[in-house]
Formats: sequence, structure tokens, C-alpha cells
Amino acid sequence: MVALRMTRHESARLRPDPGRVIAKPFLPGEEYYPDGSSRIQVVVERILAMSDAAVAATLDTAWERFADRHRDLDAVLDRNFTIVAERLHHRHIESLSGPMSGDRRRLVGAYFTHEYSIEGAALGNPSIVAGPDQSGLDAGEVRFVMSLRAIGEGHLSSIEFRSGVIGQDATITLDPPSRYAVTGDRTAHAYDKASFTTKLEELGMLNEVEEHVLDLLPDRFAMEQLEAAIESLDEVGIQRSISGETTHVMHWLAASNYTVAFPSSPDISERVLFPSGATESHGMEDARFVRFVDDDGEVTYVATYTAFDGHQILPQLVVTDDFTEFRISTLSGRSAQNKGIALFPRRIDGEYVALGRHDNVNNFVMTSTDIRVWRDATVIQEPRRPWELVQLGNCGSPIETDAGWLVITHGVGPFRQYAIGALLLDLADPSRVIGHLADALLGPDDDEREGYVPNVVYSCGGMVHGEHLVLPYGYADVGASVATVPLDALLDRLAG
Repeated sequence: MVALRMTRHESARLRPDPGRVIAKPFLPGEEYYPDGSSRIQVVVERILAMSDAAVAATLDTAWERFADRHRDLDAVLDRNFTIVAERLHHRHIESLSGPMSGDRRRLVGAYFTHEYSIEGAALGNPSIVAGPDQSGLDAGEVRFVMSLRAIGEGHLSSIEFRSGVIGQDATITLDPPSRYAVTGDRTAHAYDKASFTTKLEELGMLNEVEEHVLDLLPDRFAMEQLEAAIESLDEVGIQRSISGETTHVMHWLAASNYTVAFPSSPDISERVLFPSGATESHGMEDARFVRFVDDDGEVTYVATYTAFDGHQILPQLVVTDDFTEFRISTLSGRSAQNKGIALFPRRIDGEYVALGRHDNVNNFVMTSTDIRVWRDATVIQEPRRPWELVQLGNCGSPIETDAGWLVITHGVGPFRQYAIGALLLDLADPSRVIGHLADALLGPDDDEREGYVPNVVYSCGGMVHGEHLVLPYGYADVGASVATVPLDALLDRLAG
């Protein structure tokens, strides 16, 4: 049988750009000197001892070198000064030399800022959706938003975005990215006590201490209320040496539910979801975005990603209306484990449906009445073919077609080579497999084999436009590209 031919679009190939940097707070380790002062405090005191002329000259030099690399550098320095002031208690800083000038504040911010190259190592594992703004296009065109996994120093992953247009003839045009990158403003949001309790139980951390804290909280609570409930442990005689570990887990979990907002004006390519929750301190990996249409017609963009804290992984949920504000929360339930959860683009019979791989080997379909809690799962595919015998997974959310739910999959074969395949599921009952490809749809090309992780192609989600499947994919954990295939030919092969 003749293999399906996928067309690779060289014009849509992406490579990492080490010059794309964000300005992160730089907070040296909490070292303490014999007099009890911290390293941060000592550095601040040295800055306060500088003359006004030295402050101005040092700040001018820093400005000349870094101002054109960041949007609104003054705001960055002011923000990082505030972070340092909070660490040392703002009144203490003022008392060292009286009220500080704006220049001296910004210089403190500069000394406690460092650049981080978000794409220093790799850029890959994309997903693609039709964007919220479809104005100003020619007939047959669609504007898309692409998410990407950016990997920087220390193999720390963040989520980036690109935009572009798919033409009527399936040509791919990428918009040039902005030279700036920003991380947005993070705020905590209210927590649902039932979901919070469920997750603590799954982590094996629900004990008498945590139950006491939870009893003091309303059904929805804020971080301040959690802090107050934890403080009450002292009043009932529970020692911090006993409660410390469990309350640390509560902080860790609560800090992983938050909102990130960006100004609406900067280009979408400037927006970076950078790890800020405790569960993702070592990375946010492989976001699978889908354009979700609810039963009432409301459209949201929903994704799952893998949060990694250096020891364990947790699946997280992202919800956004317009890619300017992102609401992030933790998933729970016995099936919400491991990597690779991908949501269907609509409910089926009133329930949310998702693909998953909680056993790290097989593909499952999961159902739930709550998008954040996943318990019920049915296995739909096990490794059987030579190119997938090690393990399976999905390559993003299912795509609805007249023939059924098109699921792009990945499999791992000899020499740990990743290849991409496909399944077709019944529209009414997605736990029923209608067909699957006997051979891989896409494997590493000769010029895609070499990289940080050789012999890998991987996607986090495609879309159908007109008569083609448009599939962005990462290769060798170094770069990304886009391939297309005629949809009818693919469906015919699956149905046959």
C-alpha cells in the first residue's frame, strides 16, 4: 500500500532564537553573614552607599545596554525593586538612608534582575487553533494561534505563542515574532475547597492537620484565608515541627492555581507563560490547546499542560477567552495523572471528554461532568505495531469530521524513535475505534533527526482547514515545522 504523503512546509519552520529574553528577578541564595544580615541586604546596603553621581552613571550604562531588549525597562526595574523591598521589608530599606530617589530604586531593581533566554535550548511541540480574531482575511483564509514549548537554561520549559494565516490552498504564512518577550502579571484566584481536598487526598497528604485547616475554610477561599487558617494551628497547640510539611504542601498546591494577564496591545508572540506556580518550578511542558465550544455556543480556548517541580509531574488546566488572560488550575481525579491529557472540542451527551494516558503506555478516553476532575477512563488503544510497541500517546485534541473523531497519535519504536499515527473514533461514542493507520503518518526526516533528543517528531495538536489536515510538529527537541495532508485521503485510509 502506498504511504500517505505529507507535505512539509519549509516556510513555516521555526528554530530557537537565544536572543528572545525575559527579565527575571535575580535573588541570590539566602546566605546569612555573622552579623545576621542576608546577602540581599548586604548588596542593597552597598547600593545605598553609592554617590548620586555613581548611581546615575551606573544606571545610564545599564540602560544603554539593556533598554532596547525589553519593553518598558523602567517598569521591569520598578517591579523588581518592589520584590526586593518585600523581601527586606520596605520600611527597613527606607530607614537605611531615608527616602530613595527613583534612579536609586531602579538601580536596586537592576542589580536584582537577570535576563533569561526562553529559547536558549529549543523551541518545539506546537499546537494550533483558529484564533479569536478572523477579521481582515481573504476568502478561504483562517488566522491561527500556535502554542510552543520553549526550553531555556536548565531545561526549563515555558509556553510561547505565534500567529499566522493558512491560505485556501493550505499554504502557511507565519507572522514575524516581536523582538520583545513579557511574562504578564500574576494574581492568585479563589480556590474550590472540594477540588483542593480531592487533590490533597490523591497526593497522600490529607491528615488531621490539613483537615483542621480545611474545616476553617469556606467552600471557596482565597490565599489570605488559607494563611489565616494555617496560623490558627498555633492556637490549638499543633507545633510547626509537626505541621510544617503538610502546610507546605497546601501552600505548594494553592500557589499552583493563579491567573496571568497581559496588556491587550503587545503582539501575541510577546506573551510568555513562564513557570510561577510551585508545581511547575522546573517547567511547563507540552500545552495542548483546543477551541472549545460549549453547549450554549460560548467559545473558550482550553489547554492542558504538564507541570514539573523537579520531582513529580502534575497535569494543569489553562482557560482563556482571548489569549490575553489565562486562568490556570490543577486537575484532579485518578485518571488525571501522567502526561498528555487532551480535551475534545465540545461536550458529548452533556459531559466533558478527553484523551489521556494515565498508565504511561496506552491511550484512553475519559469522561467527566467537571472539567477539572477526571475519574472514569476506557482504554481505546494498546501498542501493537512495530513503530509504537514501547508506548502510545496522543498528539493533541481530537478533530471532529463527518467520518468521526480524528485523533493524531504518537508511538515509540526501536532506538526510541517517535513517529506520528492516527485513529478514527465514533462521533457518538468516542470509546469505539472505527479505524487506525497500520503505518506511521509522519516520522523524522533526515534533516530532522539531529538535536537535543534525536529521532523524535511530536505534535500537541492540529486543525482541519478546508480539504487539509494542518499538523504542526516539533522535531528532535530543537525546532518546529508544519506539515499538511489531504483530509479525504487520510480519512479514506482510516475507514478502510
